[in-house]
Amino acid sequence: MKLVVPKEVASGEGRVAVVPDVVKRYVGLGAEVVVETGAGALSRIPDGEYEAAGAKIAGSAADTYAGADVVLKVRRPEAEELGLIPKGALVIATMDPYGHEDAVKAMAEAGLVAVAMEFMPRITRAQVMDVLSSQANLAGYQAVIDAAEVYDRAFPMMMTAAGTVPAARVFVMGAGVAGLQAIATAKRLGAVVSATDVRPASKEQVESLGGKFIAVEDEEFKQAETAAGYAKPMSAEYQAKQAALVAEHIKKQDVVITTALIPGRQAPRLVTAEMLASMRPGSVLVDLAVERGGNVEGAVAGEIVEIGAVKIVGHRNVAGRIAATASQLYAKNLYAFVETLVDKEAKALKVDYEDELVKATVLTRDGAVVHPAFAPKEAA
Repeated sequence: MKLVVPKEVASGEGRVAVVPDVVKRYVGLGAEVVVETGAGALSRIPDGEYEAAGAKIAGSAADTYAGADVVLKVRRPEAEELGLIPKGALVIATMDPYGHEDAVKAMAEAGLVAVAMEFMPRITRAQVMDVLSSQANLAGYQAVIDAAEVYDRAFPMMMTAAGTVPAARVFVMGAGVAGLQAIATAKRLGAVVSATDVRPASKEQVESLGGKFIAVEDEEFKQAETAAGYAKPMSAEYQAKQAALVAEHIKKQDVVITTALIPGRQAPRLVTAEMLASMRPGSVLVDLAVERGGNVEGAVAGEIVEIGAVKIVGHRNVAGRIAATASQLYAKNLYAFVETLVDKEAKALKVDYEDELVKATVLTRDGAVVHPAFAPKEAA
């Protein structure tokens, strides 16, 4: 079983799919591990540490991919990589397939078994494989750090001989994994924190972290969560009521962090130009949904823009901004999944395509797109 880890070619991606501690575990499963030279450089992992853990270092992408049974990546293969990957290889990554159906089709045509880690079902046995949660957790933390960097005032209240410095007011929109970590981080920095979400369960979670919950709590709100734990799209009437409440609350905030995403959809617009205009001079917004269209009107992916006296931070790949930590968690997520695909006695790859984890995550197989969300209707 040859397991390979290429260097990520996507611009700005510093994460890597395997760290040395996890290499040892793969070797224990019977795998030959090959890592492309420099793959871990941006995560502070030199080639020598991989070698010490039992991996072989390949000098090029072509050498890395040669004879691969399993390919571990952070992002889906780029077009120039597809021709290097052996037909039938299992490629495991965060595939970001929504809106990139052509890329999914290309992987099918290349004969790859493409596995999308972000489709891992939210069940107990898969918690340790949940890449969305591990990376969103770090993104929520980093969002507050990015906000503090741009905000030109102190976060905590300070009582000094020269007077009292008031605490920054931080408002987190969306209290999923990223939002809850943002709340916790902002509280640690001494801010006064409030948050909103359309899922009823979020109220208790926000308050348990010391935040104040802001929402229109009507009957629709009480039923605004899917069985999988995601937020449901809300009616226009509810959105209008919630927007009015938020518009009034946001006027008094110094920092706003938006995290709202619905899988497979454009990010919902939460902060309008009118809301921005009502905010205090020097206020900062961090839009974690900017790569999906953004929650904040005027946000630009990859840029910090200034609209009036307000700054909007739109960094891409926020978890990747702390690549060394993100890689540690991501690598363990992948290992936990790959371990289920290996026959421990034979020390060989043995994929059960009827397993619920595999069925939920496989995008392409045998030259076709097989995932029901992307396959042609007759195939699905």
